[in-house]
Amino acid sequence: MLASGKRFFSSSSLRQVSAWAKVEKAPADKILGLTVLYNQDTNPSKINLGVGAYRDENGKPWILPSVRKAEEVLIKTEVNKEYVPITGSPKFNELIKQTLYGNDPAGKQLLEQNRIVSSQSISGTGALKVLSEFIKYFHEGPKDVLVPNPTWANHIAILERSGLTTSKYRYYDFNTNQLDKKGLLEDLENAAEGQPVLLHACCHNPTGVDPTLEEFDEIIDVLSRKKLLPVVDMAYQGFRSGNPIDDLSLLFRFNKAVVDGRLDNFVLSQSFAKNMGLYGERVGSLSLITSDADESVRVKSQLEKVIRPIYSSPPSHGSKLVEIVLSDEAIYQQWLKDVKVMSDRLVSMRKLLYDTLKNKYNNPLDWSHLLQQKGMFCYTGLNPEQVAKLIERSVYLTSDGRISIAGIYEQNVDYLANAIHEVTTN
Repeated sequence: MLASGKRFFSSSSLRQVSAWAKVEKAPADKILGLTVLYNQDTNPSKINLGVGAYRDENGKPWILPSVRKAEEVLIKTEVNKEYVPITGSPKFNELIKQTLYGNDPAGKQLLEQNRIVSSQSISGTGALKVLSEFIKYFHEGPKDVLVPNPTWANHIAILERSGLTTSKYRYYDFNTNQLDKKGLLEDLENAAEGQPVLLHACCHNPTGVDPTLEEFDEIIDVLSRKKLLPVVDMAYQGFRSGNPIDDLSLLFRFNKAVVDGRLDNFVLSQSFAKNMGLYGERVGSLSLITSDADESVRVKSQLEKVIRPIYSSPPSHGSKLVEIVLSDEAIYQQWLKDVKVMSDRLVSMRKLLYDTLKNKYNNPLDWSHLLQQKGMFCYTGLNPEQVAKLIERSVYLTSDGRISIAGIYEQNVDYLANAIHEVTTN
């Protein structure tokens, strides 16, 4: 006790228990965690097949020539860095509507009738988050979303963190590496009326397996009869066919189903991360189809109320680049060429890996799914034990056997094929 009569307390006796004392360490993200291991690996032959980002023929990130040109234009023409409206740049949204819905008769009709509400988003992830929140608050049907088995892991996280629940419908046949069409249709038939259903527009992540357009017609027929709400995710537009407009074929079918009165609504999430290489710019869009112009006004007003407390308004730099690419004819034509370059390289790497496995190493397994699957990813059929052995050989991929085709190039394909051959034959 001090002479003044006051008690002395050590600093340690005054310490409070941390508000975060009971926070447990979360498991590492299975994809980003692989990148950490890859970066720590000293093997000069190491290969990263986990990250879904395009790489050029030397395994390096690629800034599209069209985006370079757009940046040159932007440097000369940009006059401010002001906030954009809650739903994003009006010019961006108008260009997006014309690009996504102005290339088929049914889509044009929806545009003319003001039945499309669109918004700029923080890439496809942000679009899905906003749509999930909107469904939670305003969808009068079930709040349980049917998602394909398997699907992008973040789909489930986004939906459930938004207060929705998820159930799986059969999609991929793990024995044949093909679409499980029978199981898919049966599960949709058994869905509750009005239930939201998540669908990948093209280049399904993680499997690379897409329904044919004829199979999509069968799917849309069930969606129509069951009055289900399609939630369409389009992250890889252009990587299936090599042309972004050709890859809108599924969207055109949905447009026609709405115009014909078979579908009431659908919602769409779209990203420019992959097809413009704008990964770090975080630019995408979302769309909601309504019954008429008056409903569009009401939906847009509530959409703004959903977005405002999440991120207030989207970033503007990436959207300005997209505006230039989509509005400058010469740059737009260059973009179409750039998308074809990326798509063609993915196709050629699929064939190169297949040929190396079968022709050089005479691997006995059937690798035809390498050639049949589309887009950036391939579901190899490798099991977790085989994946673990590959990681021991400095080949990094997710435990479900998904590989990013973009991570393959001529200099590493032989090392990769040899490693796969060893773990599948020994």
